[in-house]
Amino acid sequence: MFERFSSGYYLGRLYVEPYDGTEAAIQRTEHEQLNEHVYATGCGVERIDYPLVMKLDSAHFPVVGDDGVPAGTLVLPRDAVGPNTLPDDRPVLLADATRAAELLRYAGYDLDDLSESRRKT
Repeated sequence: MFERFSSGYYLGRLYVEPYDGTEAAIQRTEHEQLNEHVYATGCGVERIDYPLVMKLDSAHFPVVGDDGVPAGTLVLPRDAVGPNTLPDDRPVLLADATRAAELLRYAGYDLDDLSESRRKT
């Protein structure tokens, strides 16, 4: 679904649509799979519920998993998207572990478990 794009991002395509929720979300199983692929180091038991960070156009969004979201879809709060721009099939960037941890810390998340020594490079 996502392929390495640059030193800090993976690139993929998702159907992006607005919804009435408060957080950006993708299907829970996809979220866990991406989380494991991007954040996990393969050492011991690791959390796979950290928010992913996706970039659409110039905006970054912490993304959670939600069972109610269809596979292959990114839903964004209506107030976070411009009028008449969605729904649409769009390229989406997924921040790698290092970039995501940095962006999530800026957004106020506590990610002490995702320390520099545990992140993939």
